[in-house]
Amino acid sequence: MKHRSVWFTILSIILMILLTACSQADASSVTTGTEAGGKLNVVATTGQIHDALLNIAGDAVNLKGMLGPGVDPHLYVPTESDVTTLGQANVIFYNGLHLEAQMVRVLTQMSTRGKTVVAVGDILPPDQLLGWSGGGATYDPHIWNDPQLWSQGVETMRDTLVNVDPDNAGLYRQNTEAYLAEITAADEYVKEQIDRIPQDKRLMITAHDAFGYFARAYGLEVAGLQGISTESEASTADVQNLANMIVERQIPAVFVESSVSPRNIEAVQAAVNAQGFEVAIGGTLLSDALGTPGAPEGTYTGMLRYNAKTLADALSK
Repeated sequence: MKHRSVWFTILSIILMILLTACSQADASSVTTGTEAGGKLNVVATTGQIHDALLNIAGDAVNLKGMLGPGVDPHLYVPTESDVTTLGQANVIFYNGLHLEAQMVRVLTQMSTRGKTVVAVGDILPPDQLLGWSGGGATYDPHIWNDPQLWSQGVETMRDTLVNVDPDNAGLYRQNTEAYLAEITAADEYVKEQIDRIPQDKRLMITAHDAFGYFARAYGLEVAGLQGISTESEASTADVQNLANMIVERQIPAVFVESSVSPRNIEAVQAAVNAQGFEVAIGGTLLSDALGTPGAPEGTYTGMLRYNAKTLADALSK
């Protein structure tokens, strides 16, 4: 952990040098889309935000996403290319709530340079957020796992684009209405899938605690080895305690995540098997990143449906 912290510090310093060196060039070359007579340059950090903006804006903006499938936003450090992309943006959307922990300094710097920079989660009402006692933040950042809460974030993205680009306001509003209807339909599908799981088996055990909002929305319990952020480390005691819970409650499956190494969950499985009870790896859940582009789970609503079915198939056996 010490070496990781030093490495992040070095990279942050390098990125700050790059930001300083290109600040004057960016300031002179970047104008708003309406001023330039063209499209806005919009950047999204996470796949969930990128998918929302694709649905809200479509081809009306030049949209770029930073984090692809399988990328952990908790640990991601922006590259020189990322800094250039951010420097050329008119509008930047990120999750906030300390999700992009290693990008905060760069994003904050961008907000001082005439750009519209919006942390979607930071605008949500605090009384609707789940608490987080560690990791440098106050709230759980995994807000997209509650579709109704995420819908408020989608409305924030819409309102931002309407304010920055009023010429396309009608398009943004119309597209958002259709997208929110898709989210509502996915929400109903998830409820149907969760209803398949016996009440006493509704426990999600994953690599890190990314599904608190999902659990609150759909009446589940969650247990993650690494806490809310993947920056934390699981101990041998954590593994054993989780194994004991699985055996005691006869939980049939645990789950790995697409953006987190499976080794800790595999250690839990081995500890359970050592007690004479067999627990399966129920599948791979999409926690911090969407699935493969072009696949159903490569979209936000597809991710919700995929996760719900994966859970139901494994825990209802």
